[in-house]
Amino acid sequence: MPDQARTTTDQLLATADASLRTLFATPRASRPCPTLAHEPTELSGADKAESGALMRVNHVGEVCAQALYTAQALATRSPSLRTHFAQASAEETDHLAWTRQRLDELGSRPSLLNPLWYAGAFGLGLLAGRLGDRVSLGFVVETEKQVEAHLQGHMQR
Repeated sequence: MPDQARTTTDQLLATADASLRTLFATPRASRPCPTLAHEPTELSGADKAESGALMRVNHVGEVCAQALYTAQALATRSPSLRTHFAQASAEETDHLAWTRQRLDELGSRPSLLNPLWYAGAFGLGLLAGRLGDRVSLGFVVETEKQVEAHLQGHMQR
């Protein structure tokens, strides 16, 4: 539906739908998972538990990314920026699906606190969006830097 035809109610319903899908539906990737083609390594119980815990943190990050982009799309007045946030959210849906897939492979589960994490990230995204597009985009850049540093820390473990 073109942006100008979307009412506030449409936007709120789309936001609620995105939130419920992120938190309670099984995410579906639009691209194949970019794992290396190799024989699966048999992990010890302790290694499997640690890998599951680390992947759970990564999955929470993807849940939060969905919340941030959804809130920022809701807050912006720019149709082109709203489209940008929707595309970013679609990419993050792949990451959400891949981390969930890995959790399942490890016999682990998503965080039980995901609704709380989502709500907090949504609030931050809405605040950043309400402060203006410049602040909102700066927030995205800084968030991506923090995610990169976080993942580097996981890779060193």
